[in-house]
Amino acid sequence: MDYFLSEELKMIQDLAREFAREKIAPVAAQYDQTGEFPWDIMKELAKMDFFRIYIDEEYGGMGLGSMGLVLATEELSRACGGIALGFAGTALGVMPLLISGNEEQKQKYLPDLAAGKMLGAFALTEPNAGSDAGGIQTTAKKDGDHYILNGVKHFITNGGVAKFNTVIAMTNPAKGARGASAFIVEEGTPGFSYGKKEDKMGIRASATSELIFEDCRIPKENLLGGEGQGFMIAMRTLDRSRPGVASQALGIAQGALDHAVDYSRQRVQFNQPISSFQAIQFKLAEMATRIEAARNLIYHVARNVDAGEKNFTKEAAMAKYYASEVAMYVTTEAVQIFGGYGYMKEYPVEKYMRDAKITQIYEGTSEIQRGVIGKALIKEAASRKS
Repeated sequence: MDYFLSEELKMIQDLAREFAREKIAPVAAQYDQTGEFPWDIMKELAKMDFFRIYIDEEYGGMGLGSMGLVLATEELSRACGGIALGFAGTALGVMPLLISGNEEQKQKYLPDLAAGKMLGAFALTEPNAGSDAGGIQTTAKKDGDHYILNGVKHFITNGGVAKFNTVIAMTNPAKGARGASAFIVEEGTPGFSYGKKEDKMGIRASATSELIFEDCRIPKENLLGGEGQGFMIAMRTLDRSRPGVASQALGIAQGALDHAVDYSRQRVQFNQPISSFQAIQFKLAEMATRIEAARNLIYHVARNVDAGEKNFTKEAAMAKYYASEVAMYVTTEAVQIFGGYGYMKEYPVEKYMRDAKITQIYEGTSEIQRGVIGKALIKEAASRKS
């Protein structure tokens, strides 16, 4: 379909698609097997200015916003959702700075982030605070011109490889969620270390690690926004990042469909390619239709974000929820089309299926997204009647 993209956005889309096909696809299985972080791919992406896409022009970026990020993430994920996450996870870590950073903070960090000189990470989740993001226990105590952080974050995407980390910690635990604040913590800060690196089912090329803070002393200038604004910053970040996760799911689904269509034309049974069987055609049709519906929803939300819409929480949740469900459906069907071969690591679709699963879980599970959508609908109905 023609989504009426600008010439600049089409260029990004084409460039990302070509890069994914030529640079990522040939090594995706290798990185999946070893679980190593793809530093060579990240360096290539930096050379090609991919990290500039979503950052404002005055800080060395291209200013292509959410739509540019979505298009690039989709195409990179089409080849490997795990490798693409080094790029997309950095955008997540940078989002709080874009949302609430002051001019001094932006001037200090954004040019290097845009140049790909450092990766980013967003540290919200803790061992006892997953879906309950308001239950975080990491603390930040004011001490003169500094804050002292103590606590553990886990399941952090780009953990251990990011030099720029946005960390949500409690400055006033008595206030609950209203007592959370957001901080910039640089790699190498005394008291900041890395813990366990997770051995994951899928997206194995992505680094996922614990961040440990033990009397980690950071300057007060690293506070984003003001004290008590951390939870609001986190929620606004997730609203803007969910189209990005949705586009990762979309790319994974599209990649699996591509492989399924090609295989159906090559695989011969009963003296004819299985693509001639109506059962296979119906599967492919359903897969393709759901993918296109997800793409429409994601692009619509991304455009709303870039247009400066104030309230798109419901729509962002819809995009993330639907695209992740589509990814799991499509990849499962792709394995079915491959039959026994689909279950073997020699063929790519089993990896797509493993990679798809996480999109239903991180940055808000499908159940959380449904709750967000349902509450928004009820609130909208109440406001119409009042």
